[in-house]
Amino acid sequence: MAGDGVCVVMPTYNERENLRTTLDGVFAYNPGVDVLIVDDASPDGTGELADQMAQDNGRIHVLHRGGKGGLGPAYLAGFAWALDRGYAVVCEMDMDGSHRPQDLARMLKVMRCDRGVDLVIGSRRVPGGRTEGWPWYRDLISRGGSWYARRMLGLGVRDMTAGFRAYRADLLRHMDLRSVEANGYVFQIDMTRRAAAVGGRILEVPIVFPERRRGVSKMDSAIVVEAMRNVTLWGIARMRSAHGRRAD
Repeated sequence: MAGDGVCVVMPTYNERENLRTTLDGVFAYNPGVDVLIVDDASPDGTGELADQMAQDNGRIHVLHRGGKGGLGPAYLAGFAWALDRGYAVVCEMDMDGSHRPQDLARMLKVMRCDRGVDLVIGSRRVPGGRTEGWPWYRDLISRGGSWYARRMLGLGVRDMTAGFRAYRADLLRHMDLRSVEANGYVFQIDMTRRAAAVGGRILEVPIVFPERRRGVSKMDSAIVVEAMRNVTLWGIARMRSAHGRRAD
């Protein structure tokens, strides 16, 4: 289904044990959406199981990539697939169960009811949003990262690193996605600043973000370093640009 349809892009790497449970929940709460699974050649058979499920459910689609290429490139490949097929709304959602399908339904309701919203972010950091089961240090790192990105980039979004999103396709078409190089979770920050730069209206909707119950997190120190480095460089460039405009 395309045209006025919704495509939920879900990157996977070794998420076989989460596949059925997560997709059952997505379709139970959001029966009209299509799901695109972008699998990075998972050695645990995630891609093969996804292919089997796609044969039984015409709303499931699978895009196979040659290897583990990172979160950002996986999403960009999924966006391109969805835009080529004319979907009106393209979503980001994790396969590990940390993004609840009932929250996706609330986010899509906002998109339907307010045509002026270009990007809905499922936010842990606005009133009503929260995490569940996180250790204190992980929550501190997440909050600190969002605060730093918000200050460096001059944006008002509270949950800058959030990966639960719904974009209008027209917004994605106005963004220069070919120039996106961010790989890990800084990809979300990059997409936020790019959406704001082209005049997109961004709205945060509170969500509950539970800790994954199955599988292993893909977060590591290299992802954190990438985020800090890129945000710092973007922030310096922004401040230099602002200083140049004042000098003129």
